[in-house]
Amino acid sequence: MAAIFSSLGRTITAGVVILVVIALIAGTYGKMTEHAWWAFFFRWLHVLSGVMWIGLLWYFNFVQTPSMPKIPDEQKPAVSKVIAPAALFWFRWAAMATIVTGLLLAWMSGTIGKGLLFSSKDHYAIGIGMWLGIIMWFNVWFIIWPNQKKALGMVQVSPEEKAAAAKMAGMTSRFNTMLSIPMLFCMVAQQNGGL
Repeated sequence: MAAIFSSLGRTITAGVVILVVIALIAGTYGKMTEHAWWAFFFRWLHVLSGVMWIGLLWYFNFVQTPSMPKIPDEQKPAVSKVIAPAALFWFRWAAMATIVTGLLLAWMSGTIGKGLLFSSKDHYAIGIGMWLGIIMWFNVWFIIWPNQKKALGMVQVSPEEKAAAAKMAGMTSRFNTMLSIPMLFCMVAQQNGGL
């Protein structure tokens, strides 16, 4: 058991193996040719990616950012040079995976146009959730990440630009945290009868 849990890769592999065993026991294999199975599969990937994305967003806002003033200056490089870049890597790509799987799922279920264009009252919840998610994804890739690269010293800028970039990244991250609350509500609401 220790061999599995001493490596993240082996832990993830074990989780996938358990999932495959459960799917085989449940008889899922025979359903893999059905559209509904693939829609379910992409919904699962969407939720899995979203948990990683929003989990890291909330980690930054509830744990890392409030803790930084309490960390002695000589220890801060461990966060800014090691932890933050790794967390931002997974944060960015989880956001991308969430958007891609969400759009694929909306396309597969025939709700992409109805949701994005608000063309059906039955799809207002998913439409609002989709737009909030797209705005948040845009913020991650085009505001937070470019500014974090400056704030963390990955891109060399003046001290004033570094401070401004850190502030912009932080405020945009807080904005995304605010949007995550109604976004998650809308996503769940759609699955349970809408708004």
